[in-house]
Amino acid sequence: MREALIAYVERDGTRPCYYANAHEKDRVPVALHPMPVHDARAIDAQVDREGFHLVRHRSAITDWTDRAALEAVHRAEVAALIKDLTGADEVQVTSPGILRFSEKSGKAGSSDNSHPARFAHVDINDVTAAQFAARGAGGRAFTRCAAYNLWRALSPPPQDVPLAFCEARSFTEADLIVAEAIFDPVDGTPQWSFESWVAAHSPAHRWYFYPDLTADEAVLFKTNDSDPARAHCVPHVAFDDPLAPSDAPPRISIEMRATAFWWA
Repeated sequence: MREALIAYVERDGTRPCYYANAHEKDRVPVALHPMPVHDARAIDAQVDREGFHLVRHRSAITDWTDRAALEAVHRAEVAALIKDLTGADEVQVTSPGILRFSEKSGKAGSSDNSHPARFAHVDINDVTAAQFAARGAGGRAFTRCAAYNLWRALSPPPQDVPLAFCEARSFTEADLIVAEAIFDPVDGTPQWSFESWVAAHSPAHRWYFYPDLTADEAVLFKTNDSDPARAHCVPHVAFDDPLAPSDAPPRISIEMRATAFWWA
C-alpha cells in the first residue's frame, strides 16, 4: 500500500466538461486528496464484484502505433478475450485503440486523446450507456448489456503514472457528478460529446492499482452494466506513483473500449 494524491472533482454548481485534446478549455474543478492506494495483485479482484480484473493476454501486435493492425487484428483479439471472460453472446469493440502517454514522455497530446486521464471519472454514465446499447443492439432485444475497457501498459515496468481503480463496492451513486465528455478530433472532423461521470471525494473509497504491469497483462474494468446485481462501474484515474524511481520509463498505454450483449 502507498499513499498517493488522487485528483477528485469538486462540486461548484455547474456541470463539468472536459475535452479529449483541448484541455485548456476544460471546466473541471479538481482537488487533490491523499488516499491509500492498495496493490491489486494482493486480492482476487473480479470484474463483476470489485469491477476490475487482471488477465494474462499476449497480443499478436508488435507495433502498437500501427492503426491498420489494431483495426485488423487487435479488435478481434479484444472481442474474443472479453467474450471468453464474461460469457457474453456478442462483444462489439467500439474503439480503435487509444494510446496515452505520461507527461514525462513528451508525447502527451501528440496524438488524438493521448493525455493521461488526470481526474477520477467514469467514461460513460447511464444515459450514454443506454444510447450506446441501443445503437449497438440495432433493434435486437437483450437481457443484459455491459461496457468494458481493456487497459494495457506498453512501457516496461515500473510505470510512473499507473491507473488506479476505485473498488465498485466502496462508492455510491451520490459520489458521481454528471459531466460532459467532449471529443474534438485532431483531424478536423466535427466535434461531438456525450454524458459521463466524474467522482467527488469520499474517505470511504478504496483505491487499487496493479504495479509493474507488462505488455502481456491487461486490466479489464467495467464502465457500465445493466444488471443491478453486478458491479455497475469503476471510477478510475491516472496518478503519480510516489514510489516510482525517478528514472522509471514514462508510461505508455493503450485502452480498448467494448460493449458486451447477452441476447434475449
